[in-house]
Amino acid sequence: MDLFTILVIALGLSFDTFAVSLSYGVIRSMIMFRQAAWIAIVLAVFQGGLTIAGYFLGTIVSEALKATDHWIALGLLSFLGIKMIIEGLRKRKDEESKDYSRTIILLTLALGTSIDAFAVGISFALLDVRIWEAGIIIGAVTFLASMTAIRIGKSAGTRLGNKVEIIGGLLLIAIGLKIFLEHILAT
Repeated sequence: MDLFTILVIALGLSFDTFAVSLSYGVIRSMIMFRQAAWIAIVLAVFQGGLTIAGYFLGTIVSEALKATDHWIALGLLSFLGIKMIIEGLRKRKDEESKDYSRTIILLTLALGTSIDAFAVGISFALLDVRIWEAGIIIGAVTFLASMTAIRIGKSAGTRLGNKVEIIGGLLLIAIGLKIFLEHILAT
């Protein structure tokens, strides 16, 4: 898989954390850089780390699934993309009242926003991706997206809302289709 595709996947995966970070910036408009960096690091480690964990689980079953890998990648990425779109269309009034400053809430949010990265890691195993490079790229993009979102949240408030999740979902579906079509057209 080429670097551009990994970057687009990383961007798509980072939209959940972008939305969480945006909410955090809106809620805690006086957040210090150190606090924002800590949030971004936790989200990035979970995102990149669960991608790598998913990859290693996927390698265990990849040989058995090689013939259908493009279908699985399409299915997983489309499922996650649709899930993100649905979540983006829902109104989340409870987001505004969450106190993200508590460590347990931050860890729960990090895990929740990284489940899709775990599934992407499984599909990466089926596609023979260089996982350490991909994990680092996904973590770095997530970190940058989170820091950017917190800053935007401090400034722009709630104007962007859940639109970022819809865009992320569309990107994941597009990547799934790209993988599927590359495999179909190569045979």
